[in-house]
Amino acid sequence: MATFLYRLGRFSFRRRRFVVLLWVALLAAFAFAAAKAPAAEDDGFAMPGTQSQQAFDLLNERFPGASSDGADARIVFVAPQGQQITATANKAAVEQVVGRLTGSAQVKSVLDPFVTHAVSKDGSTAYATVSYDAKSTELAGSTTDTLKDAVRSGQDAGLTVELGGTALQAGPEAGGVTELVGIAAAAVVLLITFGSLAAAGLPLLTALIGIGVGVTAIVAIGMSSTTTTLALMLGLAVGIDYALFIVSRYRTERADGHQPEEAVGRAVGTAGSAVVFAGLTVFIALAGLSVVGIPALTSMGMAAAGTVLVAVVIALTLLPALLGFFRKAVLPRAARRSTAPRAGTPATTTAKPNGGTRWARFVTRRPVAVLVFGVLGLGVLAVPALSLDLGMPGAESQPTSSTQRRAYDALADGFGPGFNGPLTVVVDAKGAADPKGAVAEAARQLAATEGVVSVSPAAFNPAGDTALLTAVPATGPSTTDTKDLVHTIRGEAAGLRADTGATVLVTGTTAVNIDISQKVSDALLPYLALVVGLAVLLLMVVFRSVLVPLKAALGFLLSVAAAFGVIVAVFQWGWLAGLLGVEQTGPVMSMMPIFLIGVVFGLAMDYEVFLVTRMREAYVHGERPTQAIVTGFRHSARVVVAAAVIMIAVFSGFIGMSESMIKMMGLGLASAVFLDAFVVRMTIVPAVLALLGGRAWWLPKWLDRVIPRVDVEGESLSGAAPAPTPAPVPAERPAVHV
Repeated sequence: MATFLYRLGRFSFRRRRFVVLLWVALLAAFAFAAAKAPAAEDDGFAMPGTQSQQAFDLLNERFPGASSDGADARIVFVAPQGQQITATANKAAVEQVVGRLTGSAQVKSVLDPFVTHAVSKDGSTAYATVSYDAKSTELAGSTTDTLKDAVRSGQDAGLTVELGGTALQAGPEAGGVTELVGIAAAAVVLLITFGSLAAAGLPLLTALIGIGVGVTAIVAIGMSSTTTTLALMLGLAVGIDYALFIVSRYRTERADGHQPEEAVGRAVGTAGSAVVFAGLTVFIALAGLSVVGIPALTSMGMAAAGTVLVAVVIALTLLPALLGFFRKAVLPRAARRSTAPRAGTPATTTAKPNGGTRWARFVTRRPVAVLVFGVLGLGVLAVPALSLDLGMPGAESQPTSSTQRRAYDALADGFGPGFNGPLTVVVDAKGAADPKGAVAEAARQLAATEGVVSVSPAAFNPAGDTALLTAVPATGPSTTDTKDLVHTIRGEAAGLRADTGATVLVTGTTAVNIDISQKVSDALLPYLALVVGLAVLLLMVVFRSVLVPLKAALGFLLSVAAAFGVIVAVFQWGWLAGLLGVEQTGPVMSMMPIFLIGVVFGLAMDYEVFLVTRMREAYVHGERPTQAIVTGFRHSARVVVAAAVIMIAVFSGFIGMSESMIKMMGLGLASAVFLDAFVVRMTIVPAVLALLGGRAWWLPKWLDRVIPRVDVEGESLSGAAPAPTPAPVPAERPAVHV
C-alpha cells in the first residue's frame, strides 16, 4: 500500500493542475446536479418492527385520507389571575383569535375550544387546535405571520396566549453560525500549530471542498437534506484531521532533506496509509448505524460514511496537488527563510525535545501510576452512566423563554401533566364477532387502567371495524411512569384479544418516543460488538499486533463511558446545569448513545492510528520499544493535540445553543473527544505500551501468515524512492533546512 500511495502522491504532485481541475469539475458537476435535482420527499421517521409503526400503518389503511403530516399549532389561552376564560370579554378575545385564523391560507381546520370543550375544569385555561394542509417547512411566510398576528391580538386583549405545535417549529439551531465559529477556531489552531498561513489554510480548503462534494452528491442522488447533518459535522472533522497529518509529514520529510516531489510521495505513502485505515474505521462506525434498524439513522450514517471516503480520497490526491503549488509556503518560517542547499543535500537535523517527547518520557518513567490514575479517573466519571435513562425530550426541555415551553407548562397546569403526551390507542376489531362491543370493552379496560386519567369517545372508521381512542395519562410524557403505563396497556392487550378477538395497538408521539428508546437500547450492544470487532480486526492488520488493537478498543469504551457519565450528571442529575444553561433535567435523548459512539469511535481511531503508527514505524526501523514511544510522540503528539483541540472547539460551540438536545450533543461530543484524546490516547496508551514493551507488537506466527501485509510504516519506500545523498558542504557554512 505504501508504494501505491507513494506513486499516487507523486503523480498528483506532477499533474497538479489536472488533479485540481478534476476536483473543481467534480464539485461543480455535483453542485449543478444538486441544484437541478427535485426536492427529496420526507419519508418521515419510520421504525419498522415497532408497535407504534404498526399502528400508524393500520391507521393509514383503515382511515384513508384522515392521516396528515401537515403542520399544526396549539394556541393556549390563560385568563388573567382570578378570572375565567369563559367570561364574556375573555371568551370574545378567544373567538376573535379563532375567527382570524378560520379560512386563512393553508389552514385546513380550526377547533374552537368552546365548541370542543377544550376548557380546563377550573375554567382558567383553554386551547384551540389549528391544522394546516402543508408541512411546517412548506408554510408560507404570510401564513405564519397570520398566526403570529392572531396570537398577538389575544395578548392585546389581556389574555396570556402561548403557542405550541409544529407550525412555528424552527429548524436545527446548530447551523451556519456554529459551523463558521468552528472553522474560525480551526484556522487559529492550525495557524498556531504550523506557523504558516498556507499550512493552516490547506487543511481547511481541502476539508471544505470535501464536504462540498459529499453534501452536493447526497442531495444530487435524492437523499433528504436531513441526512447531511452528520455528513457536514464529520466531513469537516476528518477532512481537517487527514490533511493535517499529511501536511505535517510533508514538513518532516522536507526537514529531512527530501525535495518537494519526493517529500510529497513519502508523506502520502506513510501518513496516507494511516489516513486510509483511519478512514476505514470511521466508515465502519458510520455504516454500522444500519444495525439499529431505523431507516433515517441508516441514511444519515451512509451519507456521512460516503463523505468520509471523499475526505480520504481528497487527502490522497488533491492535497498533494495543492502542495505542489505551495511547496515552500507550508514550511516553518525558519525553513522558508533559509538558503536552500543543492538538490540531494539532506538537512542535518537533530531530534530536539518538544512537548510531546517530554510528556512521553514522563509517562514511560511512571507507567503504572499514570495508568492507574487515568483509568480510575475515567471510571469515576463513568459512574453516573449507570443511571442512564433514555427518552426523547420534548417541549418540556425547551428554555422557559420560549413560547413552546410556556404553552407546555400552561397546559400541564390547566389539564394535568399527562395532557401534553396523550396516547393514541387503535383498536383493530376486524376479527371480532361484535366490533362495537369489542371497542367498548377496550375503552372500559383502558379507563380502568391505573395511571389513565381520561379516555375519549371512540371514533370509528367508515367500515366500522377499527376505532381510535385517546388516553390521557396522569404523568408527563417523558416520565418513567408513563413508559410503564404504555407497557401495561400493551401487556393487557393480549387478554382483550383472547376475549373479543380485537387487537389493541398504542401509538402517538409519547409511544413513538418510548419505542425509539427501546429500539436504540436493544441495538446498542450489537452495534458496539460489530463496530469494535471489525475495527479491532482492521487495526490488527495495520499494527500487526493483537494487544495494540485490543488496548485501543478498551480505551475507547472507557472514554465513551466517561462521556455518558458527564451527560447523565448534567442533564439527568442537574450538576452544573445552571452554568451550562440547562433549565430542565430529564432523560437523555434516545439517539445520543448510538450517535456519540459512532462519531467518537471514528475520531478516537483516527487519533490512535495517527499516534501509534509513528511508534510502530520507529519500532520496525530498529528503535527500542520505549524510545519508539518517545519518537512517535515527537512526530505526532502536536498534530493529535491540534486535531483534538479543533474538534473540542467545534463541538463546544453547540453547548451555547438554547435547544436542550443540541446542548447535549455539544457537551457529549466535546467531553468525549477531550477524554479520549488527552486521557486515553495521550496518557493511557503510552503507559500501557511502556508496560508491555516489545510484547505490545507480538503477533502469533500463524496469524502473521494469514494477515495481509500493508506496509503502513513505509518500509518499502526505502527501495522505491532514493534517499537524498550528501553533497560536500563548505566547513564555514553549516547545512540548513530546505
